[in-house]
Amino acid sequence: MNEVLQSMLAEPRVPNIPRRVSRDWPLVGLLLAAGTAEVVFRNDVSYPPVAFVLGVLPVLTLLWRRTHPVAMVTIGFTAHAAAHLVATHGGHGSVTLVVSAYVLLLPYALFRWGSGREALTGLAIMAVGHVPMIASVEDAIASVVFLLFPAVVGAAMRYRTSAKVREMDQVRLREREQLARELHDTVAHHVSAIIIQAQAGRMVAASNPGGALAALEVIEGEASRTLAEMRTMVSSLRSGEGPELAPQRGVSDIERLALDTRDGPRVDVAFTGELDDLRPSVQAAIYRLAQESITNAVRHSRQATRIEVSVSADDNVVRLLVRDDGVGAAHLGASGSTGYGLVGMAERAKLLGGTLECGPSSDRGWTVRAVLPRNGVSV
Repeated sequence: MNEVLQSMLAEPRVPNIPRRVSRDWPLVGLLLAAGTAEVVFRNDVSYPPVAFVLGVLPVLTLLWRRTHPVAMVTIGFTAHAAAHLVATHGGHGSVTLVVSAYVLLLPYALFRWGSGREALTGLAIMAVGHVPMIASVEDAIASVVFLLFPAVVGAAMRYRTSAKVREMDQVRLREREQLARELHDTVAHHVSAIIIQAQAGRMVAASNPGGALAALEVIEGEASRTLAEMRTMVSSLRSGEGPELAPQRGVSDIERLALDTRDGPRVDVAFTGELDDLRPSVQAAIYRLAQESITNAVRHSRQATRIEVSVSADDNVVRLLVRDDGVGAAHLGASGSTGYGLVGMAERAKLLGGTLECGPSSDRGWTVRAVLPRNGVSV
């Protein structure tokens, strides 16, 4: 139960929440008109001004129910409870209008768009707002159904949308992996042809200058086709983003990551061996693996005080070690419950002919080990 509560409290708001949609204004206008008509024409509504203020005007909360769900729930259910109190203790009949059923949309929006903390806070506000309306067990059951039904529908819609987004992300991930392999095969084919023609041209250069010139022409054509195919495939991998104009990050930039975690655990970075002449692809991979590992440690390793980052190199390979001293390694288990971060890291290492291992340390904390060949040759 405690884990469920913690999971709900950690649930973030839905990203890219729409402020309003096209149907909001017609809906609010229709409810305002219906509520005003009730106040004017219904004979059993006492205190018409109070009925208008408490039963009709709060309909406007629907315009901000997605972006400010807790505030709108507070306003809507407070007005709803006040209307009931006026009706029951004022001795002048009902001021509650049929249009007040708009409050059903507020718990729906709360669980559909709000964070976990907002949902629990709003649920408590709704429960308190319904206390004055409960006079019997039947009333209590009706109130629970009244509150939870739209909330459950909102949560179900949220889960359905999230599941669809995750499924689409998985499809994109598989497609990108396939494109990366296709890029490797295409480039390997053309580069092999370039190497063969270069060797042939070098052998016949002295005795047959014309043959050497023909070999250079083949090399030029193969190189042009390789560059064109690389541009086509890489542009498809960018997901509509423009080209990255900033310099590519490398091993030397890992120390900057320590500056980004000033409010979190201390990050100690150590370098060993010759790292200046690494290929750009290996430099970028080491940086990204370190960045993802540090980010995971900061987010998921509770009570961590130190993150150790070590990069070492010899004549053949480069090794990366990232280790923290926190707890909470179960959140980064092999099940991949944290998403595709670890999968992407392993895939990046594999595409460069390396390996990635991660798991809980023997004492405490989480450890990530990556080994990449210096030349970044793919397998």
